[in-house]
Amino acid sequence: MTPRERIQATLHGDPVDRLPVDLWHTPEIGARLRRHLGVTDDLAAYRALGLDKIVWVFPSYRAESGAAAGGVPGAEPTEGRSMWGAPLRTIQAGEARYEEFAGAPMQSYDTPAALDDYPWWPRVERFDYDEAARRAQEAARDFAVIGPWVSLLEIYTQLRGAEQAMIDLIDNEELVSAALDRIESIQTEMMRRYFAAVGPALDLVFISDDIASQQSLLISPAMWERHLQPRLRRWCELVHAHGLRVFYHTDGAARPLLGRILDCGVDVLNPIQHACPGMDRTELRREFGHRVVFHGGVDNQTVLPRGTPADVRAETQECLRTLGAGRRGYVCCSCHNVQAGTPLENVLAMIETVQAS
Repeated sequence: MTPRERIQATLHGDPVDRLPVDLWHTPEIGARLRRHLGVTDDLAAYRALGLDKIVWVFPSYRAESGAAAGGVPGAEPTEGRSMWGAPLRTIQAGEARYEEFAGAPMQSYDTPAALDDYPWWPRVERFDYDEAARRAQEAARDFAVIGPWVSLLEIYTQLRGAEQAMIDLIDNEELVSAALDRIESIQTEMMRRYFAAVGPALDLVFISDDIASQQSLLISPAMWERHLQPRLRRWCELVHAHGLRVFYHTDGAARPLLGRILDCGVDVLNPIQHACPGMDRTELRREFGHRVVFHGGVDNQTVLPRGTPADVRAETQECLRTLGAGRRGYVCCSCHNVQAGTPLENVLAMIETVQAS
C-alpha cells in the first residue's frame, strides 16, 4: 500500500498491510532529517523515510499591514502579530526557536459591544486558498493531507490571555459567547472557501482545542458543554458534509470529556498523552477504540528526547500493542512535535519499529 492508501484505509476502518507511522516535528528536527537523508525538502524526506505522513497544509494569511501571517502550527514566522492580532516574540531556547504570544490584544475589549471595534478580526478573503490548493495537490500525490487549522478556546485565550480567559468563563460568559460566535463564524467561512479550493486532495480537517493540563481539565464539563460542544458539533457536521474526516487535538488529561467530544463527530483523536492521569492506552482502546482512530501516543517528553533507541522501540511497541490492538484504528506517531535536540536515532527507531511490525 502507498502511504496515502494506508492512511485512507485506516480512516475507513479497512485492513492495512501494517499500521501507519506519522511524524510531527519542529523545524529544527526537519532540517536535521533533511541533512541526514541528503534531500532538500520535507516531502522528499517523508518519502525517503517511508513515512505515512499526514501532510499539514494550512493557508497563509495576508494582513493589510503585512503584520500577520502565522500564529498556527506550520506557519512561517510573522512580522509581529498572529493573524488574530496577538503580538509575537521569538524565543530562543538552545537550538530551538519558537514564536510565542507576547500579549493579549483583546484584553481591554471586555463587553460584547466592544468587539465591534476590535481591529484585528481576520478577513476570509485574505487567506491564500490558491497557494494552499497547490501545496495540497502536490502532497496528495503520495500522502494524505490535513488542513486547515481551526480552534475555538485556544484562539479566545490568545486574544484575552490565558488567565483572563479562564476568569471570563466564570465572570463574563456573555463576552465569551459573543467572541466565540465571531471566532466560529470567521473560520467556518474560511473552511468553506478552503474546501472548495483544495477539493479532493484533502482528507482531514484539523480542529485543535487544548482543554486539559498535565493533571486535569482546564475548564469544567459544564463550561465545555455550554461554549464548545455545540460549536464543535457544527464544525464536525460541516466537515462531514464535505466528505472529510475530523482530526481533533487536545493535549493533557482529557479523559472526562472524551466521550462527549467523540459524540460531536470526531473521527481521529490526537495526541494520546498517556503520561497524564486517565489516559491509559489500554483503557482508552477498550472504551473508545470502536469509535475513533487514535493518532500519536509515543511519548516525546521523556522517552523520545532522553531515552535510548531501545527505550523508544519498547515504547513504540507498547503503543502498537495497546492503541493499535487488532492492527487497525491507529496511526503511530510522536505525541506532539519531536523537539529540537531529540536524537535522530530515536526518531528513526520509532519509525523503523512500526515499519517492521
